[in-house]
Amino acid sequence: MEYILASASPRRKELLSQILNKFEVIPSCADEKVNISLFPEQMACALAESKCDAVFALHPNTTVIGCDTVVVFGKEVLGKPKDKTDAVKTLKMLSGKTHYVITGVCVRNRFKKVVDFDRTEVKFNILTDEFIQNYVNSGSPMDKAGSYGIQDGGIVKEYFGSYTNVVGLPVTLAQKLIKEVISDI
Repeated sequence: MEYILASASPRRKELLSQILNKFEVIPSCADEKVNISLFPEQMACALAESKCDAVFALHPNTTVIGCDTVVVFGKEVLGKPKDKTDAVKTLKMLSGKTHYVITGVCVRNRFKKVVDFDRTEVKFNILTDEFIQNYVNSGSPMDKAGSYGIQDGGIVKEYFGSYTNVVGLPVTLAQKLIKEVISDI
């Protein structure tokens, strides 16, 4: 059975390698426009499904894993920052506060498709302006939902739920969905 990760994220690739020995990485070119009327969980799942479906359409004899992560603060859904100014604004907004990270995961092959999500509660440390500026200037937040990586030191005070979900691929959920899809073969 061939597997494909429909993501360019090096973090997702690293996490998926914890549960699959061999897979190919083919980033999805699916449109990442979101339906803002959806709940955040539905939004993450719809985006993950869209990415998975786009790659599966080109590789129908494989099992494809697609993911999408959103950060939810209050009623606002935060994606990747548009630029450095947006990243600074987001980090200042999240400083010292609690938010949720939701990752949708879709796994499909020609026999079955399953979609689910994981949610983790995350509390930030209080971040100084100097810390935020240095972090943003490092470039690290620019490709991450919520403008941060939990694996980057000094940002997260505590979290409740899956650490790997916050990194971008909830490993336990992905493993469960992969088993569910391939059990039908």
